[in-house]
Order: sequence, then structure tokens, then C-alpha cells
Amino acid sequence: MYPVTAGPAHYYVIAYDIVDDIRRVRVAKKLQSYGDRVQFSVFWVAVSPAKFVRLKVALTELIDRSEDSVLLCDLGPASHSGLDQVSYLGCARPVTPSQGVIL
Repeated sequence: MYPVTAGPAHYYVIAYDIVDDIRRVRVAKKLQSYGDRVQFSVFWVAVSPAKFVRLKVALTELIDRSEDSVLLCDLGPASHSGLDQVSYLGCARPVTPSQGVIL
């Protein structure tokens, strides 16, 4: 099992290559509940360490480890606005900031 730790939220880029359509839809729905889709199979997620552990467990239960692949890239603390570390070529997709929005 994964150790559960406390700490600040981190930005993650999560990409997947899922063979089966049903599993792919389930993985996408799970990731959408945690963050933003920035490409067809790529998500931008800002979560605490404990929430990241829960996400990894959920994804592990959804995929077939013998034929599917999920890439998890830690971009560091969300407080350091990892958004400025990302650039796009072509059409950029909007990303929800991890901090609250003041209107």
C-alpha cells in the first residue's frame, strides 16, 4: 500500500495509454474529478499528498496493468504556480488554478 502523508498540494501532469474503451472512459472520468483535461489523454491535477495516494489507488484499480499505462509527473508544489512552467504550441486548453478565485 502507499504511505499517506500530509503536506502542500503539488501539481501533476497525468497521461495515460489505455487499450480498452470502457477502462479509458472510467480513467478519464476519475481524472476529471481531480483536475483538468489539457489534451485527450493528459490531465493537469493539483492535489495534496494524501489525495494523490487515493488517486493512484483508484487508477490502479481501474487499469489492466498488463496492457495499460499511466504516467504520473510531479511538477512540484502548487504554491509555486507550476502553470508558468508549461507552454503550449497551438491551441492551449484552460486550466483551473489551484488557489481560490476572487471575484
